[in-house]
Amino acid sequence: MRRESRGFTLIELLVVVGIIGILAAVAIYNYRAGLEKAKQKRTMADMRTIAQAWEAKGAETHGYNAAGFTFPSVAVTQSQLESMIVPTYAKALPSKDGWGRDLAFGLDQPIGGTTATLYAIRSMGSDAKFDASYVPGPTQDFDCDIVYSNGAFVNYPGSK
Repeated sequence: MRRESRGFTLIELLVVVGIIGILAAVAIYNYRAGLEKAKQKRTMADMRTIAQAWEAKGAETHGYNAAGFTFPSVAVTQSQLESMIVPTYAKALPSKDGWGRDLAFGLDQPIGGTTATLYAIRSMGSDAKFDASYVPGPTQDFDCDIVYSNGAFVNYPGSK
């Protein structure tokens, strides 16, 4: 009388573990890519919020009406921007991008001087460093800076 063996062979178990490993690797890759895209979208939405308030103030003061593709040379701090905009034009302003880093703000003229005609908001993106120059329009480089200037995104991740 021969006893029947129950269970799986070592080969069968290795095949199942291999398939599970491949599925897990694909899932982790897609999860991380989705997280990066979510951070980019959140950053872009926050920049639009800030820009709408800044443009509302600009409409009243007849400034910020020219488009540009270089980041303005006069830096503006978060507190300076909030003192100009909050609470009249926005209840609160986001201060961090999707990666938890400070947003950068700029004008083409110092605050209190000649009326500024150019403003910009930018985020370093996922690579945590500002680029030296910007090519207008979407880019396939998802580490790029996200730049919003005078009513439109100048540099942003997207398909060309």
